Amino acid sequence: MAILLLEDGTVESDLTQIVRELAPIGVHLKHYDPGTSLLFATLLEQDVLTALEKNYIVELHNSVFEFIQQENDSWCDLLNVHPGVPNLQMLLDTYSRYHTHTAAEPLYVLAGEMIFGFVRLDGSQVQLLVQSQDYISIPTGVEHWCSLTASLSFKAVRYFTSADGWVPNYTGTQLSNSLNKPY
Repeated sequence: MAILLLEDGTVESDLTQIVRELAPIGVHLKHYDPGTSLLFATLLEQDVLTALEKNYIVELHNSVFEFIQQENDSWCDLLNVHPGVPNLQMLLDTYSRYHTHTAAEPLYVLAGEMIFGFVRLDGSQVQLLVQSQDYISIPTGVEHWCSLTASLSFKAVRYFTSADGWVPNYTGTQLSNSLNKPY
């Protein structure tokens, strides 16, 4: 379940409150537990997956979450990040600075954790920890960053409306000192 850290140090774990805090910037968050993860539990524990295993996970996921693709008019793939991923540090450096995208950034977390930081309308910043079975959709143009937790392990289904829509456009905003990636 997601956890939100506010700039004043408040930690929020109630999904309704988190959704309320993120609503003004348009970030959509839900928690779904369809039980499908039990059908590929051993695959979620593996770091390295073959193309066939990735396709199996995505297809099984899509059979339950077809509405997400229709909602976003998109296609999807499996994001599988682990300590052995080539160029892991480059990937972390690319997305861990504040940026925006030219397309929405929806994803459904299958395993692991990811931290997202957001700039709110009043300029304050918040951090959101998403975990297994969380669905997050970040609208076009919302200023954010993301990073892995210390486990360096994350599997999620990503949705695309355009291939270049996930390319980061850096904003130069600095991470608030009061939110020093605590997870």
